[in-house]
Amino acid sequence: MVFHPPVAIVAKAGDAGKYKVGLSPVNMLIRGFMAGAYIAIGGALATTCFTGVAATLGAGMAKLILGAVFPVGLIIIILTGAELFTGDAMIAPMAAFIHKVSWAQVLNLWVWVYIGNLIGSIVYAYIMAYGPFTGWDAAGVATVNAFGISAVNIAIGKVGYVGGAATWSCFLKAIGCNWLVNLAVLLGICADDLIGKFFGIWFPIMAFVSSGFEHCVANMYFIPAGLFCSGFLNPEQVAAAGPKLANLSWVTMWTNNLIVVTIGNIVGGLFFVGVIYWVTFRKEIEALK
Repeated sequence: MVFHPPVAIVAKAGDAGKYKVGLSPVNMLIRGFMAGAYIAIGGALATTCFTGVAATLGAGMAKLILGAVFPVGLIIIILTGAELFTGDAMIAPMAAFIHKVSWAQVLNLWVWVYIGNLIGSIVYAYIMAYGPFTGWDAAGVATVNAFGISAVNIAIGKVGYVGGAATWSCFLKAIGCNWLVNLAVLLGICADDLIGKFFGIWFPIMAFVSSGFEHCVANMYFIPAGLFCSGFLNPEQVAAAGPKLANLSWVTMWTNNLIVVTIGNIVGGLFFVGVIYWVTFRKEIEALK
């Protein structure tokens, strides 16, 4: 198993960022679309695998299973060259620090990739909601199954950050999330072989998901999936979901989650990984040039 020393990893991250900011907007958008869909694949798999686990094995085991299967999305992204906003929150600034690319270029990458991630995530959420998460009878009436109900409950929880203390909690969860996500990105860069990249990415992502942190691109899937499924709930399922179901909407997706989580993810990736590692290895990187 071949791996690189820390200074080489940081230098390679800067090189990757320089390449990424040079892509055309259309390329950024398409790669962002793919990454959004790939994260959604992990989210859908996690929803399916952890459904019903808490009732039999406990909440901790349910969280572990949720985290254990989710990383498939980021593994696909890194190995296939798709563009994920949360990873670019660290990678692109590295290029600004090391190669002096402009912050306007960094912002341009962020905007196009974010839009692409959003579109890809929503498209896959639609596929899951109208596909595996619902059943259809001969009359064309949809019934939400156990996995669809899980999707709704996850979405309800995601938009439940109401009030100052809850918003602060959401912000901190977003920082912790992208701290771990970008450590996974660096570990993916660290290894040259498939197995090394696989394990380097897997464990930090499992840690963030199992810890209950907040990832803006994952939530671009989780909340729309719940929104789509909520339209198929029967009266008994609506009653079981409780009064918090009324708070689930496309507006609260942004006001109660995505805006705060996006900012927190930027802070986690840019400052807790990007700035810290650049400052730590700045002199060594200059010596490599």
